[in-house]
Amino acid sequence: MIVFDSSTLILLAKAEFLDDFIGDYDGKVLIPREVEIECCDKKNSFDALLIRKRVQEKKILVAKISNTELCGRLMLDFRICRGEAEALILVLEKKGKLVATDDKNAIKACKVMNIPFTAAMAILVRMTKKGTFGPDRARAILDALIKYARYSDTLIKEAKKDLK
Repeated sequence: MIVFDSSTLILLAKAEFLDDFIGDYDGKVLIPREVEIECCDKKNSFDALLIRKRVQEKKILVAKISNTELCGRLMLDFRICRGEAEALILVLEKKGKLVATDDKNAIKACKVMNIPFTAAMAILVRMTKKGTFGPDRARAILDALIKYARYSDTLIKEAKKDLK
């Protein structure tokens, strides 16, 4: 099971490889309720509509956390939003494999809490190496990720190298 926070879920949707990921991933795709709210409520953008539809189809499952006290502490300690905090708690409570986050502070929290994590660019590289995407589609997705995310030049350079 993989638990997504808003940042990575939205990036996969905007870069148009969320469905590819869902179809390729063997486990469950889970989001906390707060992530559903952050991604879908009050929005009619392409990414919001796509995510909302995948939730309705039960391809993305929504779950509530039980440890709300820890949620508040994580938000304060790591300066993360509620969605990121709930994703971290959900992966612990549901014994998930990893958290998908592109949030810098959530990544720091994962490192401190010893929670395995991945990010949108790493998902793209892994899927490409697995043969899910050809070189042209991988480059197009990478270009979209660069457009929508705030990646460092070093990370972009590394991803381009990994995709060759």
